[in-house]
Amino acid sequence: MAGVATLNEEDQQILSTIQRFVEREVKPVASELEHRDEYPHGLVEHMKQLGLFGAIIPTQYGGLGLSFSTYAMIIEEICRGWMSLTGILNSHLLFAHIVAQFGTEEQRRTLLPAMASGEKRGGLALTEPHAGSDVQRIKSTARKHGDQYLINGSKMFITNGRHGNILAVAAKTDPDAQPAYSGISLFAVEKGAPGLTVSRDIKKLGYKGLDTCELAFEDFPTPASSLIGGQEGQGFKQVMGGLEVGRINVAARAVGVAQAAFEEAIRYAQQRETFGKPICEHQAIQLKLADMATKIEASRLLVRQAALKKDQGERCDLEAGMAKLFASESCEEVALDAMRVLGGYGYTQEFPVERFYRDAPLMIIGEGTSEIQKLVIARNLLKEYQI
Repeated sequence: MAGVATLNEEDQQILSTIQRFVEREVKPVASELEHRDEYPHGLVEHMKQLGLFGAIIPTQYGGLGLSFSTYAMIIEEICRGWMSLTGILNSHLLFAHIVAQFGTEEQRRTLLPAMASGEKRGGLALTEPHAGSDVQRIKSTARKHGDQYLINGSKMFITNGRHGNILAVAAKTDPDAQPAYSGISLFAVEKGAPGLTVSRDIKKLGYKGLDTCELAFEDFPTPASSLIGGQEGQGFKQVMGGLEVGRINVAARAVGVAQAAFEEAIRYAQQRETFGKPICEHQAIQLKLADMATKIEASRLLVRQAALKKDQGERCDLEAGMAKLFASESCEEVALDAMRVLGGYGYTQEFPVERFYRDAPLMIIGEGTSEIQKLVIARNLLKEYQI
């Protein structure tokens, strides 16, 4: 197993600042905002001031230039307070990473400083009603018309779809291309022109308080210069390159939510008494707490291993897939065990455990389901152990 990155003094200070932000600003309001399904405008402004919208954007473009290892730790800390906040960051920074990695120099100079400041808040418009994990089945098209493209189609489950103002839109510039993925291009689309409608906000089990929308494009014009990388047919490769970051993010989220659930459970177990002693002294509860903590620590190490490999400039499909698979499945198990430790109180809105329980399934589904992760893992293992 690869080593785990250690933080330098500057990164440790940043992480300490985030921890204070979570304790003082996020935790006191998270459950109330979540239950109202209210967009956290104030917390978003605070995250902008902290520079989080530029967390992994290179310093030469106005970002913090943090390593993926530090970024993963920050995401974990924020999720100890409220997982939805990291969704607002993830789609934005995944888009920014794609621009930094695949965009033209003009696109980087134009887009990244405004994204780093939070002036431009981005989302990834990839999923469609009939195309989720099978990206090449998207039907949205982008037709060249003079010095612009006209985009038509619909997008589903788009984070930052309403409150964001710039979107990475995947569309087919060659609908007849074979293989199908070779006809996909990616565009940095800014809102404002007619032809883009946020048709509805999608109600969800958990993951509330942020905008998850359905979008409709009807002859929406975007300049030819918005084609990321300046070359058609590169969209699939660009999206796949960005998903490594997305999977590290979601895995780190799962660790943070699980840690929060565990902390609620062990605190309650030391305060609640049954049969004349705190329930933490009952063996049945101790076994649960031991399993919970072990799963969390194993998940954390997998996430940090994947992030470190990404920091070293290597592909980390295997490591990110393992981290995302194990951490997300463990998070759901830990959240349910926390509810069992709290008993009836865990089922009420008086404690945040019910929120953690509702948020946990998102990590199993988001950025590729657990089943997709297993396929990614197996394919990489077969390459590594090829006879």
